[in-house]
Amino acid sequence: MAMVGSCHTSSRGGALLRLLVGQSKSGRPRFQQSPTHSSRSPQPPTLGYPTGSGNRKNLAGQISLAQINQVLKANEYFHTFPRGPASHGVLGFHSNMLPSNYPGEDRRSSATCLPGGAVLLGVFDGHGGAACVNTVSQRLFYYITVATLPPKTLGEMERALEEERAVPPLLEWHKHPQDRGYLDGGATSFHSLRNYWQERLAEDLEVDLAHDSNEDSISSAMVNAFRRLDYDLSVEAQVHLSTSWPRWASLHAEVLSPPSPLQVALSGCTACIAHISNGVLHVVNLGDSRAVLGVQGADRRWSVASLSNDHNAQNPEELQRILGQHPASEKMTVVRHERLLGLLLPFRAFGNIRFKWSKEMLSQVHEMRPDVLSAVSEKIRTPPDYLSPPYLSAEPEVTKHRITPADKFLILATDGLWELMHRQTAVQLVGQLLTGLLQQRPISPSAGMTLSSLQRLLQERRGRVMSVLEDQNAATHLLRHALGDDGYGGVDPNRLGKLLSLPADSARRYRDDITITVVLLNEPDL
Repeated sequence: MAMVGSCHTSSRGGALLRLLVGQSKSGRPRFQQSPTHSSRSPQPPTLGYPTGSGNRKNLAGQISLAQINQVLKANEYFHTFPRGPASHGVLGFHSNMLPSNYPGEDRRSSATCLPGGAVLLGVFDGHGGAACVNTVSQRLFYYITVATLPPKTLGEMERALEEERAVPPLLEWHKHPQDRGYLDGGATSFHSLRNYWQERLAEDLEVDLAHDSNEDSISSAMVNAFRRLDYDLSVEAQVHLSTSWPRWASLHAEVLSPPSPLQVALSGCTACIAHISNGVLHVVNLGDSRAVLGVQGADRRWSVASLSNDHNAQNPEELQRILGQHPASEKMTVVRHERLLGLLLPFRAFGNIRFKWSKEMLSQVHEMRPDVLSAVSEKIRTPPDYLSPPYLSAEPEVTKHRITPADKFLILATDGLWELMHRQTAVQLVGQLLTGLLQQRPISPSAGMTLSSLQRLLQERRGRVMSVLEDQNAATHLLRHALGDDGYGGVDPNRLGKLLSLPADSARRYRDDITITVVLLNEPDL
């Protein structure tokens, strides 16, 4: 595999930036980029306590509906795709995220692949800090695009860069204004991506994925993209380790700068991705986020189709996979307290090199970067009973599904939602909301509709039309019910207010970060 190197500044750098973020014909960035390199997530509106209030607990829950909505809707986003072949069967999506504390460690991404036109959406759950989840949520879609492009297109991109010509952007991002809109370590990121497509070209692939009727090739490309990004994160960390500051250097400057490749690789994240092209859905899951399909039957009732499996100790097959990859003598130590080596909940993830590198490589971190060791020793410390690494995998599980008219929507959500809500409940809530929103649209009588049938339709819809739905965004609707569930299918405002007004140092005890994207596939049947 090619190693990561530096990328010198030249006119080629302009083509590099245009390729990564996309620019309009006027030369302006297509999407505004963040002015700083802060690794923090967008901060939700703060529900402050009066000065000198003394007892915060007495005030918890004493917030207005307006304040509740301000917090719940701070990060909500929706996007509608134009009807036609370019949408690949996707009507649009609703999205929202709610950190449990600040900074949060969840992320979301959504984009259209410009060369092939596929729609990509994903949710990401970080752990051990936000460095890895920031990087993966911004870079993974580029790797998926490169993995699925035909060699001819990759060759045209390479020739354009060599000749210092403009390169068309790969992705059109669909982002909330506060979502991160730039790449950390842009030169290194691009160099690794370019190495990837150069190696694909060198392999002289015979299969043109863009015109291959075998959809299994898309699945293998997805797996390849996940594995390659994780490999590159590891290599970039090794290069950084061998070329970074000497042993006596202070960590102060590194803390103030963007996360280093070593910091990225030491933290970790899971990912659950939906790739939709020509009416075919591929769900690519790594970790314990979930993808759930909302299906409406002929009787208008809602049912669930699970399109992902949890990669943790709650999944017997996953548990057996982990145990089978290590000697029988480690049966009692590989998984303890439902955690990998007693430490990590997900059994598959990006980063987390202390569960992947050899003991010798981890020792080099101790020897060459004692400054990092002193600051983040818990992340670097070799896990107990570390006998037969690697213990953690970045190979995802892919589920292919051809979208049918009964498939109305897809819910992608991090585990913070599923800890509070059953899949059937989530589908039922989204189905009811989308049906209600559809029923509130103005009626357009068909040519053959009689006055009596129109009157009957109006009577059936009167109750819903007269009521105003609290949420117009399905992801926000799920957040509201997950946090405020009254046990009877409704929302308890007091419970909701208490959970949203908890101080940052307490909120994590009661709930995790929650990120949700609801992909709209077909309109509900009325």
